[in-house]
Amino acid sequence: MTELYDTVFPPKTPLIDGLFYSGTYLFAGSPKIGKSFFMMQFAYHVAMGIPLWNYSVRQGTVLYLALEDDYPRLQGRLMQMFGVESTDNLVLTTQSKTLAEGLTDQMERFVQRHPDTSLVIVDTLQKVREIGNESYSYAMDYKNIAALKEFTDRHNLCLLVVHHTRKMEASDSFETISGTTGLLGAADGAIVLQKKKRIEDTATMQIVGRDQEDQELELVFDRKHCFWLLTKAEKTIYHRQADPLLFDIAGFMMDKTEWTGTASELLKLLSYPDLMPHHLTRRLNDGVSILYNKFGISYVQNKRKRDKRSFTLRNLNMEDSLPTETAAEDDTTSI
Repeated sequence: MTELYDTVFPPKTPLIDGLFYSGTYLFAGSPKIGKSFFMMQFAYHVAMGIPLWNYSVRQGTVLYLALEDDYPRLQGRLMQMFGVESTDNLVLTTQSKTLAEGLTDQMERFVQRHPDTSLVIVDTLQKVREIGNESYSYAMDYKNIAALKEFTDRHNLCLLVVHHTRKMEASDSFETISGTTGLLGAADGAIVLQKKKRIEDTATMQIVGRDQEDQELELVFDRKHCFWLLTKAEKTIYHRQADPLLFDIAGFMMDKTEWTGTASELLKLLSYPDLMPHHLTRRLNDGVSILYNKFGISYVQNKRKRDKRSFTLRNLNMEDSLPTETAAEDDTTSI
């Protein structure tokens, strides 16, 4: 427990605040319901950095494995949806290796070439999954998703795996996901797109995940542009209340590009006489994602020197004024 408290983990940045975070998600729906149209819509918005509905989006390179399509069909779909405006941040391919053949190695090489990759879409699971002697067993389903999850955890990005639902009805929509419960058990979250009747243009999208609240969205399909439009969100997203200390640190850093020092030194500057230095450090460790996402402040622990451990706070909102090289860069552990 002590070691855990004293460890700084990389900040988790939502891809779409309140909907999709870093991790591996299953995206399931019945065949021809409009899953691939939503995937393309989602991919384009992330690649362009355009808000999706009323949700902010973190821009980044997108890799879309459209393994059930060909390039002429993709060209027509993109033109129908987005017109002639394009972006190099959206990379599409119609072929890849399977998990058994080395798909994760292919994705590793892509991320090395595109370090700003924030979203990977695998459309569909059936095209890449590994099948054992026992066919689709719990163990094999879990192994397939776990391999993808290991990749996303390593690179702190979002990966959506498109999959199908069964025809049989269930009281819980997520029980209709085809395959064993090993798929959902290994994934960080799941999304189910459903229509009451296939001929309708309205649908519901239910979202569950480890790092977010359950959510249900009501959507309508715009057939002219092949967009899914949001008509209603069932509830307002709850955001964890930030530690008041983090607000004080944000205020302290408001006019600073960078600050380096020890916890004791920062406590004196913030006027927290009753707070122990190691308690400050632990609260910073816990709040690293909130500092980064809410206030635009990075927090990095430096290497220990002479029994002293300092850390560096950097105001990313003023990063244009940062020098190209700093002493701290050569003296910090990467997060």
